[in-house]
Amino acid sequence: MSTGFFSTEKIAFEGEDSRNPLAFRHYDPNEVVLGKRLEDHLRFACAYWHSFAWPGGDPFGGQTFDRPWFPDRMSDEMAAANLKADVAFEMFSALGVPYFCFHDGDVRPEGDSFSENTKNLNVIVDLFEKKMAVTGVKLLWGTANLFSHRRFMSGAATNPDPDVFAYSAATIKTCMDATHRLGGENYVLWGGREGYETLLNTDLAQEDQQMGRMLNMVVDYKHKIGFNGTILVEPKPQEPTKHQYDFDVATVYGFLKRHGLEKEVKVNIEQGHAILAGHTFEHELATATALGIFGSVDMNRNDYQSGWDTDQFPNNTPEVAMAYYHILKAGGLTTGGTNFDAKLRRQSLDPDDLLAGHIGAMDTCARGLKAAAAMMEDGGLQKALDDRYQRWTAPDAQKMLNGDLDLAQIAEKVIAEDINPEPSSGRQEILENYVNRFV
Repeated sequence: MSTGFFSTEKIAFEGEDSRNPLAFRHYDPNEVVLGKRLEDHLRFACAYWHSFAWPGGDPFGGQTFDRPWFPDRMSDEMAAANLKADVAFEMFSALGVPYFCFHDGDVRPEGDSFSENTKNLNVIVDLFEKKMAVTGVKLLWGTANLFSHRRFMSGAATNPDPDVFAYSAATIKTCMDATHRLGGENYVLWGGREGYETLLNTDLAQEDQQMGRMLNMVVDYKHKIGFNGTILVEPKPQEPTKHQYDFDVATVYGFLKRHGLEKEVKVNIEQGHAILAGHTFEHELATATALGIFGSVDMNRNDYQSGWDTDQFPNNTPEVAMAYYHILKAGGLTTGGTNFDAKLRRQSLDPDDLLAGHIGAMDTCARGLKAAAAMMEDGGLQKALDDRYQRWTAPDAQKMLNGDLDLAQIAEKVIAEDINPEPSSGRQEILENYVNRFV
């Protein structure tokens, strides 16, 4: 039975001419692009935390949202968690998203002990199993919240207190168990406080060892329980910790290589985190695909005038198009998906605002993916790349690249052939104009 929280039970596709704010204009899940349905390309997921657990606060103000399951409205915490789940699955079904994602702390009350937390989580997992069976909505990934509670103020895996490390390891185990039980297709590690504020009280080598040990245990446990999903690490720079150990994709790859995990773990890349790291989303995706560790995406955006993670719904079609272009080049989303790690503005108080935010984001992603697919089919960008690097396919160039010529031999070649190269145009403006033809 409907809770009545939203004004509609189903969002329909009405096409580009629709003026209905609660209808899709570009996202038709059954539209076929590059031989695959849009739903299967995009693999949309809703984030439980921002949609249902966030109260609407910011660093300078508290709660603005009035949700019936919030503590000030409902004192029975388990009853509140059940109502929250009812509303969540109503939204998943209304939007027609195939997946959702959650942290343990989003879905269950905080208990007085680890055992109580585990008990509360398992009660909600029981409920999720029933709702997933009825609605057909699946779990894209689960994760553990190892950053909000004060016990994690100095990190989780990297904490100087081994008891916090142990508590964190046990929490990860329970969340992996829950994810496995629910058929999750990935498990994410998001190191919200894996970093440091000052080197005056930090042993970098010690904390790297701890973090590497934790991730190795996660991978070992994955194989022990027969979890076939992908283990994902989410790069996250400088917020809230001043120096994050998982700053960006390249930093994560170095960590994985250092601990022998580059074949076992991939990355979940968030657009907002890419911006905080001083990169573009496109850069992080291209880096991950080049290194062979691309897994999944959190699709949101940051306010470019704010120096923190604003987690807004995506609305920039050209930016999204280039993101999906790199994803399609890498073979598309396999176990990964497009998770909206996005939240309403704290002035957007109405329940239907939550639907509208996701509708606009899904339409933006659909437009972006279709533009990316059109560029793939046209082949103009790939041809430009092939042309620019085509001289590297020549035998002499391959000898340099493969190590068949050393530095002295290359120098002799330059002298003997009187090599004195002239630069060629990068044609950036022409390529930018080319992209704009599609978006």
